[in-house]
Amino acid sequence: MKKPGTRHKARKRAVDLLFEAEAKNVSPVDLVAERRELVRSDESIGVVAEYTERIVAGVTADGPQIDAVLTSHLKEWTLPRLPAVDRAILRLAAWELFNTPDVPPVVVVDEAVELAKELSTDESPAFVNGVLGRMVHLAPQVRAAAAAQPRGETRDTSD
Repeated sequence: MKKPGTRHKARKRAVDLLFEAEAKNVSPVDLVAERRELVRSDESIGVVAEYTERIVAGVTADGPQIDAVLTSHLKEWTLPRLPAVDRAILRLAAWELFNTPDVPPVVVVDEAVELAKELSTDESPAFVNGVLGRMVHLAPQVRAAAAAQPRGETRDTSD
């Protein structure tokens, strides 16, 4: 088995933080800030990697859109019925699919499946792969639209 890379570890920590924040009903961004503060006095907490923070901030900022896309790609399931860890993995992967042009979509899906193998049930890897497999075709269009939009400008959706 190959040794997990830095980004894999950052993704796993992001899933842990997203899961914990949902369980505690707190903001994931606030939880990251709390951990960054705690690590100053207790190194056993572990430093929160920049990529972890980027994922958590992105998933939090884009939460309603991510959940809407996920919901539209679930078959015979609803988002609230999913195990919380699977929700966290799918949210992370959806955010990465649409917002990280430096990570190929196939890598995003593979990483999410690997996280499901490590953190969830025996059925979860196939489920995560199926949901993301139905979503992956959207990534190029979303990434292209984001790249075409001038920096600092937001889309006007008030028609």
